[in-house]
Amino acid sequence: MVSLMTQPDLSYAMRSVPRYTSYPTAPHFHDGVGSDVYGQWLERLGPQDTLSLYLHVPYCRDICHYCGCHTKATRKEAPLVAYARTLGSEIELVASHLEQAGPVKHIHWGGGTPSLLPEQSLLDLTGLLRVSFTFADDLEHAIELDPRFVTGSLAQTLATMGVNRASLGIQDFDPAVQEAIGRVQPYETVRDATSYLRSAGLRALNFDLMYGLPEQTPDTIRDTVNKTLDLAPSRIALFGYAHVPWMRKHQRLIDESRLPDSERRLELANLAREALIEGGYVAIGLDHFAKPEDSMAIALQNRALKRNFQGYTTDNGEQLVGLGVSSIGRLDQGYIQNIADVRHWERAILAGQLPVSKGLALSTDDRLRGRIIEMIMTDYRCDLQAVCHQFSVAPHMLDGSLALLEELVRDGIVKLSGSADKAPIVEVTEFGQPYVRLAAAAFDAYLNDAMRGPKARHSLAV
Repeated sequence: MVSLMTQPDLSYAMRSVPRYTSYPTAPHFHDGVGSDVYGQWLERLGPQDTLSLYLHVPYCRDICHYCGCHTKATRKEAPLVAYARTLGSEIELVASHLEQAGPVKHIHWGGGTPSLLPEQSLLDLTGLLRVSFTFADDLEHAIELDPRFVTGSLAQTLATMGVNRASLGIQDFDPAVQEAIGRVQPYETVRDATSYLRSAGLRALNFDLMYGLPEQTPDTIRDTVNKTLDLAPSRIALFGYAHVPWMRKHQRLIDESRLPDSERRLELANLAREALIEGGYVAIGLDHFAKPEDSMAIALQNRALKRNFQGYTTDNGEQLVGLGVSSIGRLDQGYIQNIADVRHWERAILAGQLPVSKGLALSTDDRLRGRIIEMIMTDYRCDLQAVCHQFSVAPHMLDGSLALLEELVRDGIVKLSGSADKAPIVEVTEFGQPYVRLAAAAFDAYLNDAMRGPKARHSLAV
């Protein structure tokens, strides 16, 4: 069990650092990596390179006030049908560059609300994926869902598609909180959605919860956790709300005066975390929880846990291929991100071009630091000497990062161990685990001092 901080240091909680779902992070991508480069990267993949496919659908019925996703509202079917048609063309285009690649191990539909696509479009796209790629026998096929739009018919369609894991956006069950964030979603709606999915054979369910929302109190978050425990999802993600109205203008609809202050925010996080652990879930890294028998808990035990743009994951596809508007992919050579505007994305695909807007080719230093950051975020531990040896890098290259850790070591958040003649083993203490992102940030070569402080435009550390 992970112990909780009894005397939280609010100065640490107020620091802004990246979430480290990638390294380097997306703001450092640039237009020097485009369609031609990406095509060459894809064509170099061989049978040993297993694939993970991410399909982004940038549409919702309404935009929730808290949302940080790339999506827009529509109540018409025509743009959804058109989007699905173009997405199919992109699948064919990308597959034509991947004729030598290995099987698909993981598929993830994200958004937005991907299930807003007409059910026939979902079936057609899945069929196209099957003829365009080879599916592994142990394929995990996951989709993100809005419980308000889950029906018995949709659940049966998902089962026909081969979907075997679904993530439901819950956020909070309290009516006042739901009203404040623009997502009214009664408990009964979520209960019925889970019943439809389980009746169709989809037993692996994830719930997404949030702390730090307006109107949340210790009582409301306890009630939300208790209702979640009653519905018994396989996994739970507990995200801290990131209030970034300079990036997401609709977040200005949230009354900032109703947001919990730093002390209350940390209290809410700890209450929810403690209640989930007491409810029998295994704490996974910074913000995930899983039943002991779930594959994520098993991956944690086996030190096989990974982290990507979906957060903590058991995805074992070695090459992540992004499909759809604004989607991000990661290959051995580097990152790419698709065009974010639907019309420009569509225009590129119709012209036979991979719809890439920007990316980043990884250097040896990027790979080294990315591996260190992932290990700290997933295992709370990294043997720097071993990782430097793996990448053939001299350990003294990390001296600057070790200097940045000194403050965290002094305050008991991180400890260093090992022999004096080798780079140390970095471990985040139980006391310091809520602040693991700060330890990871010490190894981020792209952050300068101004980007590490309380005024940096990243989400809060806790």
